[in-house]
Amino acid sequence: MRLFTSLLVFACLCLSSMAQAAIPPELLKPLAGDDSDARVATVTQIAALATPEAAKVLQALQDDALYAAPDGKVYIVEGEQAYDPASGRNVPLPEGIDGVMVNNRLRSAVAGALSGLQLLAPERSARLAAAQALQKAVDPAQLPLIRAALARESDADIQQLLQVLIASANLHAPDAATRKAAVQDLAGSSDARLLPVLQAMLEQGGEPDEAVQLAAIETMRQIKGRVARMELAGNVFYGISLGSVLLLAALGLAITFGLMGIINMAHGELLMIGAYTTYLCQLFFRNYLPGLQDAYLLAALPAAFFVAGLVGVMLERTVIRWLYGRPLETLLATWGISLILMQLVRTIFGAQNVEVANPAWMSGGVTVLGGLVLPYNRLAIIGFAVIVVVAVWLILNKTRLGLFVRAVTQNRRMADCVGVATGKVDMLTFGLGSGIAGLGGVALSQLGNVGPDLGQSYIVDSFMVVVLGGVGQLAGTVIAALGLGEVNKFLEPVAGAVLAKIAILIFIIIFIQRRPQGLFAMKGRSVE
Repeated sequence: MRLFTSLLVFACLCLSSMAQAAIPPELLKPLAGDDSDARVATVTQIAALATPEAAKVLQALQDDALYAAPDGKVYIVEGEQAYDPASGRNVPLPEGIDGVMVNNRLRSAVAGALSGLQLLAPERSARLAAAQALQKAVDPAQLPLIRAALARESDADIQQLLQVLIASANLHAPDAATRKAAVQDLAGSSDARLLPVLQAMLEQGGEPDEAVQLAAIETMRQIKGRVARMELAGNVFYGISLGSVLLLAALGLAITFGLMGIINMAHGELLMIGAYTTYLCQLFFRNYLPGLQDAYLLAALPAAFFVAGLVGVMLERTVIRWLYGRPLETLLATWGISLILMQLVRTIFGAQNVEVANPAWMSGGVTVLGGLVLPYNRLAIIGFAVIVVVAVWLILNKTRLGLFVRAVTQNRRMADCVGVATGKVDMLTFGLGSGIAGLGGVALSQLGNVGPDLGQSYIVDSFMVVVLGGVGQLAGTVIAALGLGEVNKFLEPVAGAVLAKIAILIFIIIFIQRRPQGLFAMKGRSVE
């Protein structure tokens, strides 16, 4: 008896689910007719059901797999099999069926309906992408589907997008009270694409109701203010991000040029070596440790520091040690070394750029202020720059090597007299600066492709940062890098990227003419 009861309940559940899955025959019937308006309206109504059965019918219509029988019923046909969406059952292939004709208008409506059904997808990313796609052009006919999606949605960000979509669709409602409520609902949005829509309501013949016009003016004011604040915050963030990149690129140069007086034109190539070391670490993990692919960046940091530092030590021991106190010869020699390193990389890796992918934990971003996306990779680089600056400060101020470096910088002869191995200090200092450049290359690899010319894009900016901040001054380097990053980001929208660079260069030239020592003057006997 208990077994019979269980089977009965199971059968009822199956019949219930089939009843829910089936689509009413009267809703499907217009698809077999010739009325284009009725067929488009039917597509919208089917999509509003928001069921797997509705998606199946629409997909069949898009794939030209929907057929109509002489009695007006429609079937999904696959080979010799027919499926009746009105009953939810497979049936024998009816006689006399013919394919439902799909014109461009109907195909467009079906594509929009299928896109809207992605609002019900189980994956958050799919639902978010569908909501963002509908923002570009929302159809009032999709309101039932959007409302159904909103009723099921649990994610706060997607809920907000869906509410904005509903309000945007209601801007064209026939009732003035509905239009006014929709305009007021949009006041909390940060989407600048709504401004032209609201502006059109204020133009002649756009919106006849004065109350709705006043609401549109107020909503536009709020959206413009929110967009302006978001743009300001975005410029500040991306200015700090650019400043962090410049800081990582210039920090090693601040040591080799600022503390040692070496004009190292090959500094950009040390950045490039760090970036290519990151690329090799990625390849190693991809081929031999695929399960730890996202950890390649952690291994690339010490590897890039060691490889770039080793190259720097080799350069100092073989070439630069013979050129101290001869700036012109140092400039020419290191420029030649930079050309050699670039050609060596081209020979090994090819002239084409290579791709260094972000780890999964650095992909994506966090959304703030309603629409400003802060990428995780740039946030990570800002944090990494802070860590590197603190580490360099500790090395220079809290270690024996730092004590020797400061002694040699302030008075080389006196340091030599008291037993400091100035030659060894020079070698280690140049290696430290080169290793930090390698770390900068790791950061740069996370922002774009890596190529042989990577370092050439940053060598001039690095020298500008060091000279502006004050030769040999760590604090000045930090302030100059962040300052140049912010100025560049605020000038770019006004003057363009090229003119912004030119304006910054002119400013630095004028500044150095008035204050040759930079923002912070070096202290010690070497100044004299």
